Parts: sequence; C-alpha cells; structure tokens
Amino acid sequence: QLVEGRDLMIGGVKIPHHKGALGHSDADVLLHAICDALLGAACLGDIGVHFPDTSGEFKNIDSKILLQRTKELITKEGYTIVNIDASLCLEAPKIKPHIPAMQAIIAEILGITMKDISIKATTNEKMGFVGREEGLAAHAVCLLQ
Repeated sequence: QLVEGRDLMIGGVKIPHHKGALGHSDADVLLHAICDALLGAACLGDIGVHFPDTSGEFKNIDSKILLQRTKELITKEGYTIVNIDASLCLEAPKIKPHIPAMQAIIAEILGITMKDISIKATTNEKMGFVGREEGLAAHAVCLLQ
C-alpha cells in the first residue's frame, strides 16, 4: 500500500516520490521479493518466518539488512546465488533510471555481479490497485547452486 509520509524504498534506493510503501520495515518490496525467492529456492520458508512483522527487532529495519541475513541463511545451507530476475509493477514513478543503482546495491550484498541481476518495471495500464497508484508489487525468482 502506498501512503503519504513514507519514503519509497525500492531495491535499496530511495526513490523520489510523494508516497512510500506502508510496512513494518522500510517496506522495500523488491528486496522483500528477492528475500522470498532466495528463501523459497532453498526451502527455508519465507521472509515472515525469519523476520516476522510481530517482532520489534524488525520495526523500520533497512531491508538491505534483511537481504544480507537472507544471504547468510542460504549460504549456511550450502547454496550459492547464480542469478536474480525481478519484476516491479507500479504506475509511478519511473524506475528505469534507478535500476543500475539497485543492481549495484543488490550485487554488493549478495556477492554476485550486476550482470547477474535483472530488474524490470512495468505499469498495470491504470488497472487495479497498482493502476490507481494505491500500491505496488514485486516478483522475483532466483537460481541457486
């Protein structure tokens, strides 16, 4: 859900916008989707299992920390990250100019190269909650070895 008075954090980057995502943490939907993809691929549950929104420890936490901890969890299980493919769905603002910065941040945290991270953005053509600019969505898949 997009609300006034919150920063819009996407991929570890503060995006200039008049609304931000509502959430227990900094509500970075892209990093959360990547965490879920990594945890799911390693059969380790999901982000809510490891970083519950009922815990004060994670209140307003920087999602880059959650991504780092997720990497540690999957590494402990013997996995390495091969690549990430993520899609964002939002009407505004335009994300394309920020994608290289997002890739750089994610690559540094995960210990992979920017070329191993694909981030795409699309609109919902004015349909649904995304189209009405009430919210945004992110989906990610990954390949682990």
